[in-house]
Amino acid sequence: QVQLVESGGGLVQAGDSLRLSCAASERTFSRYAMAWFRQAPGKDREAVAALSRFGSIYYADSVKGRFGISKDNAKNTMYLQMNSLQPEDTAVYYCAVCGVFRCSSGAVDYWGKGTLVTVSS
Repeated sequence: QVQLVESGGGLVQAGDSLRLSCAASERTFSRYAMAWFRQAPGKDREAVAALSRFGSIYYADSVKGRFGISKDNAKNTMYLQMNSLQPEDTAVYYCAVCGVFRCSSGAVDYWGKGTLVTVSS
């Protein structure tokens, strides 16, 4: 059972940056594909960024050029660097472990509990 713990969320102003972290309970990132999802109030959970075991990266169009996904295998930690944040980025952000790259939310094997990001205008 993989446990994931997100951190780094908070309240920021439009244009600010945040870095989210996802710490795993075991050596996860070299064995699985990883992803960040987010869920805004009243909306479905959506994939924001994904990282394959071999370094392939995916970004949703809405965050491309502003967000960066990375990992540190030695620390069992994945990151999401978020720049130029906008009010529409307000959501709970979830770390996820997937069996395949770019998995859908329904195919996620393990979820973190999420961290709230609020962007004020």
